[in-house]
Parts: sequence; structure tokens; C-alpha cells
Amino acid sequence: MQRAVYFLAYPIIYLIASVPFNLLYIFSDILRFLIHNILGYRKKIVRSNLKRAFPDKNKDELRYIEKKFYKHFCDISLEAFKSFKMSSVEMQKRMVFKNLDVLTQFEKENRSAIIMCGHYSSWEWMLSIGYHTESNGYGIYTPIMNKYLNKLIIDIRKKHRGKLLSRYGAVQKIKEMHNNGVVGVYGFASDQSPRPKYKTYWRPFLGVKVPVFVGAELIAKELDFGVVYAKINRVKRGYYEVSFELISEQPKKTRSNEITDTFTKLLEKDIYCDPVQYLWTHNRFKHADKAPKD
Repeated sequence: MQRAVYFLAYPIIYLIASVPFNLLYIFSDILRFLIHNILGYRKKIVRSNLKRAFPDKNKDELRYIEKKFYKHFCDISLEAFKSFKMSSVEMQKRMVFKNLDVLTQFEKENRSAIIMCGHYSSWEWMLSIGYHTESNGYGIYTPIMNKYLNKLIIDIRKKHRGKLLSRYGAVQKIKEMHNNGVVGVYGFASDQSPRPKYKTYWRPFLGVKVPVFVGAELIAKELDFGVVYAKINRVKRGYYEVSFELISEQPKKTRSNEITDTFTKLLEKDIYCDPVQYLWTHNRFKHADKAPKD
């Protein structure tokens, strides 16, 4: 069954990757109408998330963000497949990295660095950071169940010098590489929801108290990695800019959860600036009712 799904999906993905961008966005507009207006893909979750995050906005304002979000969501989804057939020149023209010295300063010190970002704007194209660093760039990803499609997705994501580490063994692998003297740049999209446990860290995110991942901070502190925030922004359709902001140069000297708090506040600032670019289909507030009492 997995193989059958792969053979059905591959021609579609290959077609998407092969068409020019102007045609790609025609496909994207059709897809947006289909999943938003006809199928209602995760519409209840999107509306619930937006209502929680923006309690002061009226219904018309929230519907406007919702409609624009689905357009952006379809764009970045198809752009992720499109990257499979993009040249290195075109990728670097469309995904521009600014003030790289904030990140590369750690390479000069023979230190690894962690890039923290959210599921905001074009996080998939962040893997092209490898074009701009001497050390390898690694993205932490969640494997999908279909092993054939999983391999295809890995191949697509690796097209532009990105390397991948499964989140199920990422910590151990990062430690092994560090102990072997490997200097790397590790990307963590740290804004999704962990399953609450006894020692889970809870904090407000977009006005709602939620559990948050602290793995990037713990690794940075243990291995003395520099930490930066990637501010990704859509310039226009199909074009993005990334700028970096230092979170911590000496993570061992930070207080508990300081790195995670700083990252969360920076991401919130971006979301409030342009909420359309955030991934509202993720059920980020699903554990809010389990939040411990202050």
C-alpha cells in the first residue's frame, strides 16, 4: 500500500516541481480554493487558534487573516516541492540571507550554532543555509510513516545543501558529532506543542499558556553552542529574506528557560506583525486546558 501511494504521489510532486513559478501559483490559487472553501481543511482549528491569539479582533478581521493564511499556506507547500527542481542560483535569488555574520561568528570560533525559528513564512527553504556557511547545516525533522514518501521528502529537502536529522535520534547524533569535533549549524523549529509531562515547561504563547519545547536550549547549554533566531519574512510571492538576531553567545551563563523565552518573544513579535505567515493549521493550543495553576 505504501508503494502504491508513492507511485500515485510522485508524478504529482514531480509535475509541481517542474512547472514555472507563474503556473505554480495558478495551481496554488486553485488548491487554496479547494482546501479552504470546499474541503475546509483544518478550518475549525485555524479559526479557534486565531480567535485565541487575537481576542480583540472582530470576525471580519479574523476571516481576512484566515483567507490570506490559506493562500500563503498553499504557496509555501507547493514551493517546498518546487525546490526539488530549482537550481542553486534560483534558490539563492529567492531565499536571501542577510547579516550572516551574526551566525558565522561561531564558525570562526570553531563552535557549532543553533538556529531557532518557528513555522513561520518559508521555514522549509531555510535548509538552503548550507550555501552560505562553511559548516554543514542540519534540519531536525519528523519522519513520515510511508518509507517511500519519506525518502522522497528527504531528497527534496536535501537538494540545496541541507542535511536532516530525525528528531527521534537528533540529540544523540548531535552529541556524537560534537564529540568527534564536527562543527555544524542546527535548525530547530521550536514552536510546536510537546506532550505535557511532569517537568514540562509552560509559558504564555500568543496570550495562551502552553507547554513548550526546551530541547534546543538544553543542547546549547550542554555543548556550549551559540544560539540565534532566524527572522524569516516574505518580500513578495516566491521571495523571502532571512535576518538573524543573537539569542545567546554564552548559553551556559543564561538562567533556566531564558533562551526559550527569548525565542518565543521574538516569534510572537513576528506573528503579531504579520499573522498571515504563521502555521495556523497546527493545533498549538490543544493542551491549554491542562496548564498548571499559577
